[in-house]
Amino acid sequence: MPLAFDIAATDGRARTGVLKTARGEIRTPAFMPVGTAATVKALTVDQVARTGADILLGNTYHLMLRPGPERMERLGGLHKFMGWNKPILTDSGGFQVMSLSGISKLTEEAVTFSSHIDGSKHVLTPERSIEIQADRLGADISMQLDQCVSWPAERPAAQAAMELSIRWGARSKAAFGTRETQALFGIQQGSTFEDLRRQSSEQLLEIGFDGYAIGGLAVGEGHAAMCEVLDYAPGMLPADRPRYLMGVGKPIDLVEAVARGVDMFDCVLPTRAGRHGQAWTWDGPLNLKNARFAEDQDPLDATLECPASSTYSKAYLHHLIRADEILGKVLLTWHNLAFYQALTAAMREAIAAGRFETFRRDFHARHISNGKV
Repeated sequence: MPLAFDIAATDGRARTGVLKTARGEIRTPAFMPVGTAATVKALTVDQVARTGADILLGNTYHLMLRPGPERMERLGGLHKFMGWNKPILTDSGGFQVMSLSGISKLTEEAVTFSSHIDGSKHVLTPERSIEIQADRLGADISMQLDQCVSWPAERPAAQAAMELSIRWGARSKAAFGTRETQALFGIQQGSTFEDLRRQSSEQLLEIGFDGYAIGGLAVGEGHAAMCEVLDYAPGMLPADRPRYLMGVGKPIDLVEAVARGVDMFDCVLPTRAGRHGQAWTWDGPLNLKNARFAEDQDPLDATLECPASSTYSKAYLHHLIRADEILGKVLLTWHNLAFYQALTAAMREAIAAGRFETFRRDFHARHISNGKV
């Protein structure tokens, strides 16, 4: 397999290890900053790397629209284009089947999008999705094309989407073939129906993938319902392969998912929150627009090596956000990603030391006591 996954330690269902790719190692649990359109919004790749990120996520749908996959290939692929020499995982465009349902048409063969930019038509089949991800963009890890349903989902709709995702998964695998340095992940679907997720998992294993994702969560079901699905969903996937929970989430979501056997995450939350004046900390989120920070001379977190976290006062960050200065968005985004990387590093350390449950309990209690779950 193009990915070697070495699990170094377990603590309950939590695991820590290393996912080895041709472009470098990914320490797990891992959080992938989202670089939707070949950029992690507001930051340079050097700033992102300084947070400790081992891997980024790119988005097939957005890059398909602009600058376009063929142009990306002519320019040397996504890594060269954005100046990031570590691993990249690309989303297949499947999430946009749900999120952009108003401007897309779904059939057995493909999904056809009307561009939100200029209205032009774009057809995405499983085969075209793989071509864009693996051949044009040069992703280290590609995702099968799937159909994700919003929540709440009626069982017939959830089952139909899961079954279509399996058929598309088989087509994605056939198009991907066998590659020496690139990997393909399958995506478990089934909404909140345990038997559908079991069926999805069994059929994904028959197809055979390099890793497996848990899809269809963080779509409105809430933290408690998500955890209920994660009580069983990761265990349906192979223990010797990486498990990736797509689109999640808040720090408490990451901690609870790791406790249930998840290895990889991505989410726009830390970058989006930073652009809107919110900083994530060990005590939960802080709204830097709040007047109580106007004369607060303490930094966000003096223990983090990130300059945005340890150098600038909350008073200064408050001023930047209130004045709508670009630097405020940059610094809070930088801090949030540094915090997320510090969180995953702390979880890796706790698992290796056999004290993850203590870490989890303390983290949860700290958030509860501050009313920030």
